[in-house]
Amino acid sequence: MAKALIAMSGGVDSSAAALLMKNAGFECMGVTMKLRESGGEFSEKACCTADDAEDARGVCAKLGMPFYVFNFTEEFNKNVVDNFVRSYEIGETPNPCIDCNRFLKFGKLYRRAEELGCDVIVTGHYARIEFNENTGRWLLKKSLNAAKDQSYVLYFLSQEQLAHTRLPLGEFADKADVRSLAENAGLLNAAKRESQDICFVPDGDYAGFIREYSGKSYPEGDFVGTDGTVLGKHKGLIHYTVGQRKGLGISYSEPIYVCKKSPKSNTVILGTEKELFSDELTARDFNWISLPEPPAEPIEVSVRTRYHAKEARAVAVSNADKTVTIRFKEPQRAISPGQAVVLYDGDTVVGGGVIAVDS
Repeated sequence: MAKALIAMSGGVDSSAAALLMKNAGFECMGVTMKLRESGGEFSEKACCTADDAEDARGVCAKLGMPFYVFNFTEEFNKNVVDNFVRSYEIGETPNPCIDCNRFLKFGKLYRRAEELGCDVIVTGHYARIEFNENTGRWLLKKSLNAAKDQSYVLYFLSQEQLAHTRLPLGEFADKADVRSLAENAGLLNAAKRESQDICFVPDGDYAGFIREYSGKSYPEGDFVGTDGTVLGKHKGLIHYTVGQRKGLGISYSEPIYVCKKSPKSNTVILGTEKELFSDELTARDFNWISLPEPPAEPIEVSVRTRYHAKEARAVAVSNADKTVTIRFKEPQRAISPGQAVVLYDGDTVVGGGVIAVDS
């Protein structure tokens, strides 16, 4: 009997995934990753709490599956929290949930599954994996539920990882059907609300968390217009993200936004709505997930520059330095360095990377 390790968050999605794999005849074990030390106040909307682990334990008991908690706090701090702080310090707006998936769930936990003799790792992500017999490659595809599609946060997966991963919820077109499946099986979390907050910053005060975690102070600097005019003083680069309008404390003749952050000069560049738009970006750390090697010629794709953003038509060019240049057919608003940019061909993920600061 094939063995499956189920990554259990305590939510209904991973619980339904466990149920589906068990019904498919797999020998299943449930695992929750402990990512933070005990103690502290956390929002009800945050993920990975102690209550979530108990919910996962209860589901495994109901399904007759063994349940384990693996302590990955050291790896989480190193690969997720440290990256989060460092990204803000260099002028980026990071996506720590992607790093958590990449380095913890499909890194540390994936390797632990191998050590335990599991054939596959299973998550509750809404996406699909298919094998293309013509090309001999595994493909990452969008979920049938467009509103819940999470292919964007999985662009980094390798061929080996795709071959040994199962995403059973990708075939569900409606989240209500997933909840009904869990409810009919008597799972205790069938109606549980979804987590929304970053687990280690549940109050949303990113700057306060960064100061406390790093032990550093971040100096004030100038707000500068796109024409070079000094418009006022900012509180420190870590307080701002591209596209931000509120909390600037600047009086201007029309609405004004953060267009760019410059760590070298410690300045925040402000501009009008029109000046937020860009027709090009450069991506680093790129993974051509559907192709055996980077394309030799420019390719036409549709592009997301943030999670659940509307896709935009563009041309992607692979560069000799392994970066990728994306040129949009129409200018895009508030492109944020540090966020993922993911390329699609229909419902198939072509590749993805991180938007570079100098884009």
